[in-house]
Order: sequence, then C-alpha cells, then structure tokens
Amino acid sequence: MGRPLIQPAIVGGLVSGVLSVLPVVALGNACCCLWVVSGGVVAAYLLQQNQPAPISTVDGALVGLLAGIVAAFVISLLSIPAFVMSTGMEQQAIEEILDATRTPPEVREFITSPAGRAVAAAAGFLFSLLAGAIFSTLGGLLGAAIFRKRVPPEAVDGPVAE
Repeated sequence: MGRPLIQPAIVGGLVSGVLSVLPVVALGNACCCLWVVSGGVVAAYLLQQNQPAPISTVDGALVGLLAGIVAAFVISLLSIPAFVMSTGMEQQAIEEILDATRTPPEVREFITSPAGRAVAAAAGFLFSLLAGAIFSTLGGLLGAAIFRKRVPPEAVDGPVAE
C-alpha cells in the first residue's frame, strides 16, 4: 500500500508537529500526548477517505507511525526559530538552575556551550521521534477503528438467494 500512505502521513505529521510547537497550544501534549495522537488520527482519517474499501488496523498503525516520524522532523524544524528567539531567556533560566543545583564548573561549561546545546537538540529530536512513533501509532489505530468504512452485509456475504 506504500504510496497512498505518504500524503496522509505528511498531513497528520504537520498537524501534530505544528500544534506541538505553538506556545500555549503545545500544553495539550501534557494530556496524554494529545496532539501527537491527533496527528495519527488525522492521518488514518485521510487514508480512509482516499480508499474505497475499509482500511485495516495495520494500515492505520502504519500511517500513524509515519505521521509520528514526520511530526518529529516538523517539531525540530519549527523549534529552531523559537530556540533562537528565546536564547536569552533560556540561558538565564539555565544559569539559575545551575546556580541552585551547585553544578560543577566543567559540567556548567558543557551545558552552556554550543556542543551542549547540540546534544540537547539531538536528545529533543530523539524524544520527539520515540514519543511520536508510539503515540501517533496509537492514534492511527484509533483513527482506523473510528473512521473505517462500513461494508454493507450483502457485500460481505454476496447476494441473498431467494
């Protein structure tokens, strides 16, 4: 089924990724990864709309998984401008936390260095990828169950003989 999965996965991943990055709206992910699950549901819905026959739960799970992967990339890309704009505030918050925890100087230096920031960005991407893969797949399963087209009984059993 390869190709029909791509467009729904991209749209579901974009929905999930954009909602996960918006400042106040992103708090919805604190509620059972709401936006990540929603991306999988949207992807399954779109996949079903593009298919004449009912989609299987495997199709829903697969398109949800792909949407989660797309969402991780979208979140990482959209986080870059937010990261650049909030660098001063973030740096101040990090300094306050390091002061309060009495962090050793060499650890403090690494955390505030460009290499430390790169490690934090990579860890954030890996977390988004893992959470997206898990929760968006669950959303795809849920979407497949909710939006599956119903097959009329005569289509399943064949014509009724009289």
